[in-house]
Amino acid sequence: MTGELGASADLTWLWWAAGLIGAVLVILLVWVWRKGRPFAQGDVFRASRLASGNRVFPTQVLITPTSVVQYTPRWFGRLEETIHMAHIASVKIETGMVLSNVLIETSGGSDPIVCHGHHKGDAVRMKNLIEKYQTDYYRGRGGAGGPDPVDLGRIGR
Repeated sequence: MTGELGASADLTWLWWAAGLIGAVLVILLVWVWRKGRPFAQGDVFRASRLASGNRVFPTQVLITPTSVVQYTPRWFGRLEETIHMAHIASVKIETGMVLSNVLIETSGGSDPIVCHGHHKGDAVRMKNLIEKYQTDYYRGRGGAGGPDPVDLGRIGR
């Protein structure tokens, strides 16, 4: 009779341990899933998990009419870098077999934003969006060195 109770206690302990490990794994998977969701509304491009450095938390790039934001989630917190449209000097795409890297260089001399592991179509769309938003930005101001449209009415006064 004592042998049966000992085996039953060992099985109960084993079930509790398996349940605890399963719960921890579920929590980790939910944590990684939540960190990998798009961080903002709009044109967000997420890198592939197949690229190095993006396995757990893929880097995301948000392109808005006024800026480009590179967002890298971390286990705790995030790394975020923003460049205003007026400070983007060039956009380069390095294409590989399947994935592409996008380099966004600034006119201010700081390090470029380097986005590894985007699908080719996403990389081209990112470049096209930046070029479109830059064109819209400079047209709205009357050119890079022109006066602000708000001040145009005050010039002759």
